[in-house]
Amino acid sequence: MGPLKGIRVVEMAGLGPAPMACMMLSDMGAEVVRIDRPDGLIDPIPGAVPVYDPIARGRRSVVADLKTAKGQADVLALIAKADVLIEGYRPGVMERLGLSPDQCFATNPRLVYGRMTGWGQTGPLAARAGHDINYISLTGALHAMGRQGEAPALPLNLIGDYGGGALFLIVGVLAALLEARQSGQGQVVDAAMVDGAATLMTVFHGLLSSGFWQDRRGVNLLDSGCFFYDTYETADGRHMAVGALEPQFFTLFVKGLGLAPEDFPNRDDRALWPQYRARVADLFRQKTQTEWTAIYEPTDACVTPVLTIEEATKHSHGQARTAYVTRGGLAQPAPAPRFSRTSSEITRDPPNLGADNDLIFKDWGIVRT
Repeated sequence: MGPLKGIRVVEMAGLGPAPMACMMLSDMGAEVVRIDRPDGLIDPIPGAVPVYDPIARGRRSVVADLKTAKGQADVLALIAKADVLIEGYRPGVMERLGLSPDQCFATNPRLVYGRMTGWGQTGPLAARAGHDINYISLTGALHAMGRQGEAPALPLNLIGDYGGGALFLIVGVLAALLEARQSGQGQVVDAAMVDGAATLMTVFHGLLSSGFWQDRRGVNLLDSGCFFYDTYETADGRHMAVGALEPQFFTLFVKGLGLAPEDFPNRDDRALWPQYRARVADLFRQKTQTEWTAIYEPTDACVTPVLTIEEATKHSHGQARTAYVTRGGLAQPAPAPRFSRTSSEITRDPPNLGADNDLIFKDWGIVRT
């Protein structure tokens, strides 16, 4: 059983980072009960069924109409027995539903009340709608990614929703849980995707201030400006990823190309990067991805194939580490991180709507009126 065994989480059904956080808490052993609306979760994939929603794994589902006194009473009864509440609504929604922090603390003073929003609970944009692309656009992160002379590159919804959102929510919830054990008091965790994404950019603020980083994309060490930290097309239209930053790795990288470091004098001179890139690109186009992988995989050159999502589930390294599991015919990432003694696991498949309406109250020792 995972390290969070015995922790009870009430999750208000939603999309994006809050469900991701609850998936990870469940993988680590927490018991998560999702409060679903009677009409079901608004899913971004029309006609989606639970098996195709692995982010919903590890839950039990209870349907409650929060616009009724009975629905509110049922949810408050669960909250009274929980350690954590997680909600991802816009500011003010939980208050209108009769589940404000004060109302929840009145029934459970030790509760950790996790709030996941895009803009945060305060500020001029707090009530506005938004998505990952909007949150990261105001942090400098979106501006910094992409090639010189091109529009910003979209990093899926990994930076705002999941990196700056779900993971920061988890950190805050776990920290508040530890503090509550000492103080006996819960608190609100205000996790905002815009805050998390900004925090992820911390190192680049330092690099910018030092003069090492330029505040424009495609000309820096890690943003495709550098010829030995980039991707290159191969003869079969696939790509290889090159991250040969350190001199010893760079030596192995150019050796694999059939060259030597001396062929790239002053490799750190940014003015020379375009011509060096052109030479490297021409060489990569002469072999297939499979051929380049065979050359570089046995070395520390920091050169790897760019795999598709499906290919990633079948790669030998992931297979050896059991990094992916298959449930219900769907390949999906296994729980992470890993623990030496209290191992994480997927305890349940994604639930059907309201599948645990009666059982969960019995299991938590709640007598419904």
